[in-house]
Amino acid sequence: MNGFDLVARCLQAEGVTWMACFPANPLIEAAAKIGIRPIVFRQERGGINAIDGYSRQTAGQQIGVFASQSGPGVENSFGGIAQAWGDSVPILFLPGGSGTGSYDIAPNFSATRNYANVTKLALSIDQVHRTTREMRRAFHTARQGRPGPVLVEMHGDVLRQEIPENTPPYKPSRPMKYGPSVSDIKDAVAQLLAAKNPVIWAGQGVLYAEAANQLMELAELTQIPVITTMQAKSAFPDDHVLALGSANRTAPKSVFRWLGAADTLFAIGSGLTRTTFGIDIPPGKFMIQANVAAEDINKDYDIDIGLVGDAKLTLELMIDEVKSAIGDGGRETNAALVDSISKTRKEWLNEWAPLLNSDEVPVNPYRVIHEINRTLDHSNSVVTHDAGNPRDQIMPFYKASIPHGYIGWGKTTHLGYGIPLVMGAKMANPERFCMNFMGDLAFGHTGMEIETAVRAQIPITTVVVNNLTMGGYDKSMPVAMEKYGAGNQSGDYAGVARALGAKGIHVTTADAIAPAIKDAQRANQEGETVVIEVRTRQDTRFSVYPDLLTSAPTS
Repeated sequence: MNGFDLVARCLQAEGVTWMACFPANPLIEAAAKIGIRPIVFRQERGGINAIDGYSRQTAGQQIGVFASQSGPGVENSFGGIAQAWGDSVPILFLPGGSGTGSYDIAPNFSATRNYANVTKLALSIDQVHRTTREMRRAFHTARQGRPGPVLVEMHGDVLRQEIPENTPPYKPSRPMKYGPSVSDIKDAVAQLLAAKNPVIWAGQGVLYAEAANQLMELAELTQIPVITTMQAKSAFPDDHVLALGSANRTAPKSVFRWLGAADTLFAIGSGLTRTTFGIDIPPGKFMIQANVAAEDINKDYDIDIGLVGDAKLTLELMIDEVKSAIGDGGRETNAALVDSISKTRKEWLNEWAPLLNSDEVPVNPYRVIHEINRTLDHSNSVVTHDAGNPRDQIMPFYKASIPHGYIGWGKTTHLGYGIPLVMGAKMANPERFCMNFMGDLAFGHTGMEIETAVRAQIPITTVVVNNLTMGGYDKSMPVAMEKYGAGNQSGDYAGVARALGAKGIHVTTADAIAPAIKDAQRANQEGETVVIEVRTRQDTRFSVYPDLLTSAPTS
């Protein structure tokens, strides 16, 4: 048995059943020999995006793995790894490496050196007897604390060597959980219970900790409304009476209103990272931040109480303290608060009703989102967006009802991410309907992965809103657009899908959207991948209410 064989056995011991890849890498053959399915993507980034979606959907319990060749394979992988780094996704990248005698000689590309700033750990196996140790370090690091990508570079001249007979067997890593101090929990709960207008700000850590039930219990016990971040959308049901919505840079009106009015904000499972794709928290609030990574506390905001630990453990401790303070039954339903949230939501939806119900031709993108909402079984679906306008349009309006029923992403925003991402989601949830909502420009980046979905029998649905232009770029390059049409484009994306072996559906009117989605659902159940292309108009109106961030209290 050589080093590649041992790496494959380490993967097997960690529960890996499939591996995204792009040849050539000897690990592909070694893994296949012991029953780990290799899925070859059309390009490296697609494979990485797919394992990213898989890891998210399994809450990091199963770590997605990608193997590439050395040289160009490593170079082409950077964008996918950077995206996973930005969104704190635990994945394992196993590139081939140049021989140890030449890895540091130009133009050989050193993966460990060049990926050091976009991974939690970048290491290499430079001695064959260290194989199991380095693989254990890799899986441990990906999972512990704030999750993230880990790279293990495999030098060919090392991994082709035979494993010494005295090499100990591989022992899978075990996740470790830790929680904050009792005194800090008491202080945090006392502040929350004393606050006039508290708000819970739930982040992705709630999903990774599988703490959605605990989040709901705390919110109901204390009658505190909940905002979820973009990455945490689905951690709290959007149809719950205390749900304010998800905070991308676009959001329901209630997010802006309550965030502006809040006197205390409790962030759980969130790094509170300032981003152009989010809403800045207004100053003047008492800030409680609970996060698994201590380095994320007091990073972008001044924190009054910091709670370091796993989101589930933290919430369980807070629930116990709340019950101790006010009784097991918690507070009575705050009818005034619930009514205010409901009225704000109705007011907001009434404002957007002309677009959500529009019959105009070309179709308005908000009507597409409305029909998706009306047609899907939210309890048995996984939906994600792509970058750009589709993200900003769908985030406020899609109703996520179960944990991991929506994949929100975008601290870095690589176009085309949605197709392979939803493929990974389908690998994790083969029984669910998995849909990606994207623009025509994004399709151009990874549309060839539709062929991968067909070939690998991963039946997904992609909705492409085709407005024949780069949505929103008129403002940033008006002369280039008007004089040269620089951002305009064309294409028959449903036709491309058919050419790649998928089912392609053209939609040109609003009344055809729901039938097309139902057709896609039937086709997916029969194992067929689907692309629905909707001819749309450009619409740059977004659900933003910045003036409300400085408003008076709501109740």
